Amino acid sequence: MSEPEGRLQAPHRRVDQDAVKALARHWRAAGLAALVAVAAVFPLVAGGALNILFGTNTLIYVAAVSAWGLFSGYTGYISLGHAVFFGTGAYAVGLLALHQHLNGDVIFATLPLAGLAAAVVAVPFGLIALRARRHTFVVITIAVFFIFQLMAYNFSFTNGTAGVSSAFLNWDPATVNNPFYYAALIIAVATVALSWQIRGSAFGLQLLAIRDDEDRARGLGVRAMRVKLSAFVISGFVTGIVGGLWFYLIGQALPSTVFDPAFDLTVALMAFLGGFGTLAGPVLGALILEPAQQQLTLTFPNGYLSEILLGGLFLLVILFLPRGLIPSAREWLTAGQARLARRRAARQPPPGEAAAQQAAAASRGGAA
Repeated sequence: MSEPEGRLQAPHRRVDQDAVKALARHWRAAGLAALVAVAAVFPLVAGGALNILFGTNTLIYVAAVSAWGLFSGYTGYISLGHAVFFGTGAYAVGLLALHQHLNGDVIFATLPLAGLAAAVVAVPFGLIALRARRHTFVVITIAVFFIFQLMAYNFSFTNGTAGVSSAFLNWDPATVNNPFYYAALIIAVATVALSWQIRGSAFGLQLLAIRDDEDRARGLGVRAMRVKLSAFVISGFVTGIVGGLWFYLIGQALPSTVFDPAFDLTVALMAFLGGFGTLAGPVLGALILEPAQQQLTLTFPNGYLSEILLGGLFLLVILFLPRGLIPSAREWLTAGQARLARRRAARQPPPGEAAAQQAAAASRGGAA
């Protein structure tokens, strides 16, 4: 009897697993909706231009790290040169605003041009860098980054070390950061939605196949170079838009600020902290790290100290939490459930002994 019972129980276990997965999806959707709702009302309850500025910077990094994860997380190619796209987008809209004397709400209409400029740069950048494999690719992205930084310092049209400044926005000082906040929120939500859509598509499956085993993916018919370059350009497009928004928020683009190596380090750390290669991990990493970094900057105005702590935290995450918070929490939860199931099974009598006990109880009842 035990074998047929085991066969009958298997579909029930599958149904339970499907129900758990469906429940998890509903909880994730509810959590995401709640997070967006909280972000939408944040300017109404936070109060103060400084808090809105911090919130805007956090959302900018949510979009930036999600765009970074769209390429690096899904392909396994670690890019330490995405500041190239950030700076290109910032200078593109900065020079446009300077020469066309743009002011007011029209500045937000120029953000797609920032993304387009970064995407144009991403094509030759990717054609060169993506011919190499993962470790060499990292070195190439660093080299290209420093080339762009030096060009920003030395080209005449970038104004060298003086950089580019935007026109003064004659908005209400109490709410001057609100339009930038909501623009950053829209970009962040759109980027996460795009990443989610790509991950579940055939294009995303090809990216993940490249991450798992690129040679095998090529053998299965995946055009690896085309797929990697497409993801690289999409990621660069979003990062360029983020750079353009940051330029308008700060009002200035300097070679040392928009082509900043700390940007690449911060974005990579956020992705690894939350969960490299996941959808929600980069968002969680940005929501944790960027507010903490801003508070650290207020507490310790010395910028070198925050950079040292940032580098030390990166090292600790790589050594002790290589999979990130979300995958590690999932593994701990799964392991805890397995231990609980083993304890329950240990407290229950074996199937044969349970059947014998039931038969003995039945016989005693019949005798009575």
